[in-house]
Amino acid sequence: MKKEEVLEHLRAAKSAHIKWVQKAKLLINGVDIQESSIPVDSTECNFGKWFYSDGQVLNSLSNNPLECMQGIEKLHFELHDQYLKIFNIYFSNEKKTGFFAKLFGFTRKSISDAELQLSETYYKELEEISKKLLDEINRLERRLIAIPAEKIEQLV
Repeated sequence: MKKEEVLEHLRAAKSAHIKWVQKAKLLINGVDIQESSIPVDSTECNFGKWFYSDGQVLNSLSNNPLECMQGIEKLHFELHDQYLKIFNIYFSNEKKTGFFAKLFGFTRKSISDAELQLSETYYKELEEISKKLLDEINRLERRLIAIPAEKIEQLV
């Protein structure tokens, strides 16, 4: 894979992360968001899918210490842990009947004003984690830009 393709994939993963965070905000703002469109599991979101596939190759770059990728992973886990708190406010795993209800597993529930305030607090914390994660992703991107194309092409 060429250097530009590696950078494109990283940028697409970063963009996917930003969209994921925006969907969490839409959920809190009352927009009817499907629970499946904001994956709780860090390996199920588009950023996580990139990170645990193409992204792992970047661990072997000499100017990209393992700590960078570990830092990204740690922040990504924290982000999803924080979102789980929001998810638990908005979605319920109540016993349901019917084909589609059983298929999707969760139902959107009505929330109180107190729950809305709590979810907004959780979202602010999620946003702070996201900013740190984006800083790390940007740092990774700068490191990739600084590496000669030949070196990247040897890895992937």
